Amino acid sequence: MLALGIEGSANKISVGIVDEKGNILANPRKTYNGPPGSGFLPKETAEHHRANILGLIDEALAEANITMDNIGLICYTKGPGMANPLSVGALVARTLSQMFEIPIIGVNHCVAHIEMGRLVTGAENPTVLYVSGGNSQVIAYNEGKYRIFGETIDIAVGNCLDRFARILKIPNEPAPGYNIEQLAKKGTNFIELPYSVKGMDVSFSGLLSHIEKIADKYPPEDLCFSLQETAFAMLVETAERAMAHCNSNEVLIVGGVGCNLRLQKMVQEMLEERGGMLHAMDERYCIDNGAMIAYTGLIQFLSSGGMKLNDCIFTQRFRTDEVDVTWRNK
Repeated sequence: MLALGIEGSANKISVGIVDEKGNILANPRKTYNGPPGSGFLPKETAEHHRANILGLIDEALAEANITMDNIGLICYTKGPGMANPLSVGALVARTLSQMFEIPIIGVNHCVAHIEMGRLVTGAENPTVLYVSGGNSQVIAYNEGKYRIFGETIDIAVGNCLDRFARILKIPNEPAPGYNIEQLAKKGTNFIELPYSVKGMDVSFSGLLSHIEKIADKYPPEDLCFSLQETAFAMLVETAERAMAHCNSNEVLIVGGVGCNLRLQKMVQEMLEERGGMLHAMDERYCIDNGAMIAYTGLIQFLSSGGMKLNDCIFTQRFRTDEVDVTWRNK
């Protein structure tokens, strides 16, 4: 059985095709980026997705060397995400389902990141550090759900990095966070910044406000270096605390910020002290992609069936712990 997945919850539109064994047959992607100093707005992002999605479907089918007649399931991102971009994927998925009479299923974006990580790395039951532009959560599986042990109480770490990149007019291509990472490698002077961990939760808004105020007083390299070190230390602390609570000895990093090699190294150093193991990925699978939606939709469909067309909506708010994880043993 082959599944086609459509991901378009933020500034990336992607179409993935996978089989029941988790083999990724195709996974093309296109990214919308605004000029330096700007972010991506819902209207323009949705227009980008509409302009590219049909071409990506053709590209994915050609790469997999199949046609729509070979597809047994249509999967799409139900949420969370930005409403306008989400609407594009949902509309195209519903249309394909009706045109070709193929079952359809909506997928939680966050859970899809976790399942892609488990598939690619082989991690069985890790503590999950989920870090992206819209989400920052520490997660562990228990009793049929992915439980959130800690999260940001304001903005996500990726959003913090992106907004600071706008202050410094750092280019958005290939990604603001990636460009901050490269500048940070050249930083030598650590600037003390607000460090806000509240129990199992973190807060990045005060950190961002403070560094914005001093952005013209220090070299960009030192600012980026200090921002990364502080924000990532907060995440590592909460991840380690969740590991102790769950009696876990492995961490899986997922989400777009999970590509950051400095973050991976900091988590690795923490795990070495605990005798644990790190599971990490590169940009092919950390960053939003259609294959993660296709694979998660497929295992969800095989365990609990599809969805009625009228239930195939999209929503900006869809928490990780709302999903019944029927495909895993309780």
